[in-house]
Amino acid sequence: MPARPLPTSTASSAAVRTAFLTVKDAADYLGLSPHTLYVWRHRRQGPPSFRMGPRGRVMYRVEALDAWVREQEQADSRSNPALDPLSVRPHERSARSTAA
Repeated sequence: MPARPLPTSTASSAAVRTAFLTVKDAADYLGLSPHTLYVWRHRRQGPPSFRMGPRGRVMYRVEALDAWVREQEQADSRSNPALDPLSVRPHERSARSTAA
């Protein structure tokens, strides 16, 4: 009787592979160079990352990358109407500054 292969959980291993990205994969996902992510990590900027495993590979969570991109969109006045300087009425001068 031939040995049966052990059941593999391809769905869960695929989920793990897509939940975490290496620096190269995260850079591809964001449309950046891996060097940019390394520089941002060194400066403690950019999306959150962490070291995983015995070799300490730098990894990124896909959810964290998506959240970071949303934060960048909200911080940009072109994407966030609340930050658009043209949508704010100009301040009126107070009587104090015109009396001088």
